[in-house]
Amino acid sequence: MNIELFDFELPEELIAQTPLKERDASRLMIVDKKSGDITHSRFKSLIEYVSPGDCLVLNDTRVMPARLYGVKEETGAKVEVLLLKEKEGNVWETLVKPSKRVKVGTTLNFGNGLLKGTCVGTLEHGGRIIEFQYEGIFLEILDQLGEMPLPPYIKEQLDNKERYQTVYSREIGSAAAPTAGLHFTDEILENIKNKGIHIAFITLHVGLGTFRPVSSTNITEHKMHAEFYQMTEGTARLLNEVREKGGRIIAVGTTSTRTLETIAGKHGGKFVEESGWTDIFIYPGYNFKGIDGLVTNFHLPKSSLIMLVSALAGRETILRAYEEAIKEKYRFFSFGDAMLII
Repeated sequence: MNIELFDFELPEELIAQTPLKERDASRLMIVDKKSGDITHSRFKSLIEYVSPGDCLVLNDTRVMPARLYGVKEETGAKVEVLLLKEKEGNVWETLVKPSKRVKVGTTLNFGNGLLKGTCVGTLEHGGRIIEFQYEGIFLEILDQLGEMPLPPYIKEQLDNKERYQTVYSREIGSAAAPTAGLHFTDEILENIKNKGIHIAFITLHVGLGTFRPVSSTNITEHKMHAEFYQMTEGTARLLNEVREKGGRIIAVGTTSTRTLETIAGKHGGKFVEESGWTDIFIYPGYNFKGIDGLVTNFHLPKSSLIMLVSALAGRETILRAYEEAIKEKYRFFSFGDAMLII
């Protein structure tokens, strides 16, 4: 399957650079995956399209302020470090700019010595393995010194860090936000519960690989990045009960989708308490086993994310929906508008 099948022209001015003042003020496109019909609404009206007995599955990961600015201790040369994944203890896989300046043995200084790091190894893609030294609690220091690692297509500064977090975020560990969840407010969640719609939480820590373009011309040759996921026994039990009673499981975001499909795919369509790493790649032809619907944002051309939504609703339907979104001037990507595929 050729990657060009998932390309489209997107005017740059439709790439949302800042979040709206109100989270739930975004627009909502509803796509009927069976008929292909498209309806326009507002995110505040999401509840009208979800029925009592259905279940929305939210990813409760929390983004780390993972971008650090420091200097080389020996020369004072400026460096930028992006934390990717904790290996063990205080040892992290990172991306460093400029990486050529940071060799094994180099010591880096952040916040006038509040945090120090020593390069102890290299990674295949040019990254660095850094062991950090500090006094106190690492996450508190990170919160003090670090910045949110916004996607590369966002050029504006973020005034309020919490706008790149969902209101229900709690499990720290992501390098990027599960952005479909950014539209939810406490009020919407309360209204959902009051209508008899279930809410379940899973955790998938989003890696920066989520922004990595699919470089293979034949998409089946693309290798997905691995991300850590976790499902509790309570969530598994609730999801199985929803299915048994005929309710729909609606994933909020592609990250929730990848978690649900990983677990259901391994256990014959059932959900179990489980944690691990997933590199599942979902593209047209995939047989969904875990979800019935999806809340998502509008994605990059040729990305693994547009391939995932095309697998659920059909490639032609999705490209037609994107064409209409562009015509109607929907906002795209992380701080953009939402789509409900149902």
